[in-house]
Amino acid sequence: MKNKMKDVVCLTIVFLFSFRPNVLPQGFDHFLNYVNSLPDSNRASVVDSFLLVTRLFPVIENDTVVHFIYCGSAGKVNVPGDMNGWQPKASPMTHVGGTNMWYLTQSYPRDARLEYKYIINDTNWILDPLNPHQAIEGLGPNSELRMPGYVSPPEIEYYSDIPHGSVVDTMWHSTNLSNSRKIVIYLPHGYGTSSDSFPAVYFQDGAEAISLEKAENVMDYLAFHKIIPPVIAVFVPFVNRAPEYAGKDVEAYMKFFVEELVPFVDSNYRTVRKPQGRAVIGASFGGNISLRLGSTYPDIFGNVGAQSSYVDSVNSLRFRSGSKLGLKIYLDLGTYDIPYLIPMVHDFVRVMEARGYDYEFHEYHEGHSWGSWRAHLGNELKFFHGIKTGMIENYLDSGRTCTLEQPGPFKPSGKVVFSLTKAQKVSVTLFNANGKEVRSLFSGSLSAGDHVIQFSKEELQRGVYFYRVQTEDGNFTKKLIIVK
Repeated sequence: MKNKMKDVVCLTIVFLFSFRPNVLPQGFDHFLNYVNSLPDSNRASVVDSFLLVTRLFPVIENDTVVHFIYCGSAGKVNVPGDMNGWQPKASPMTHVGGTNMWYLTQSYPRDARLEYKYIINDTNWILDPLNPHQAIEGLGPNSELRMPGYVSPPEIEYYSDIPHGSVVDTMWHSTNLSNSRKIVIYLPHGYGTSSDSFPAVYFQDGAEAISLEKAENVMDYLAFHKIIPPVIAVFVPFVNRAPEYAGKDVEAYMKFFVEELVPFVDSNYRTVRKPQGRAVIGASFGGNISLRLGSTYPDIFGNVGAQSSYVDSVNSLRFRSGSKLGLKIYLDLGTYDIPYLIPMVHDFVRVMEARGYDYEFHEYHEGHSWGSWRAHLGNELKFFHGIKTGMIENYLDSGRTCTLEQPGPFKPSGKVVFSLTKAQKVSVTLFNANGKEVRSLFSGSLSAGDHVIQFSKEELQRGVYFYRVQTEDGNFTKKLIIVK
């Protein structure tokens, strides 16, 4: 009798869950109601059947609703992560009586990518045993939630069938800082057989930029696909991170950079020896010191990148009230970033806009993580050194799959024009000049060929906007000017 009941329960669950809750009219709530309607003695077998037929965890319904699932013996389970500032007691899960199953239901944007863990009984931090996706961070792996609209950028992967750059390293003793560190220098493919000079990109947190940001993969990929020219990269690790990037050693660290490191690189490698040929980039505190270097030495660095950046008072005052500097500045931020950084970066963006700086800003539905920074490093490098051809910016030759037309001012309606070289899922989103999402214009599957997405200008003020076409190969952005 017991086996017969178990067979009946399994058949019922398979009928209810293929499991594709975003397609079937029944969803996770229906499943919970069904479990709770059963006697306690039958509930565990139903949960076991649910786990067997559900192929992807966490369970996502209707593109935005997420059900975190944990099965195990516990007195309490919480879900700390990007979405709640990694607070151990945040986001408690609910226990399903008569089973070892716990769940938490949340809602996130359809293109979000968030990292999280489970914490059992307030002390035991673990990865989600049901979720195979992990993001490697400085303190180890986290479980990774990829919402249906999130597209992992192809450039962060290693491809054995494309040429790769080489690296050399040297131990460097700084007279300004009285300490030593290992500097790693990346030389692009073909450097040894060429007589060309190359732009140089200086990375803060150099060891992490290699191991966690996958910067070598990104530069190899972008150069091979002619998205950016080949570049030389200088990976500079920290010795005393907070003092060097935002504390008492900032001045000595900057002198180490401009008096010791840059002259060494320029004298030993074929670099473009002018500000436009040098970029300095970093994340968090690394973004702060990059901004300080650019604002203090604009005659050395013409390009500055700061992701999820702290902005100290010196940077804020210098960019707000000092002479306008001839810098290109890239900024990005996560909507789930460290809370005190969000208004700080938003305020800095307003300064960029008010002062008329050549800048680019993006806000992504992600957290304060290397997973976010590596995903968008390509956008940073394209902003500084992207290869452009007339009015069409073809980031997608050599095997990539989308071409965007550059639109002009329009009235009375707007349109986005683009081409695909293969059928795929596509989303088109409109942003304002500050990088804030204004409207979703399209989401769905499209065939290969030319496409036009039209939309109304109602409720949109005149000015500068950007639209992003998100494909399976990545995100591609163009400027729109709205004229009423």
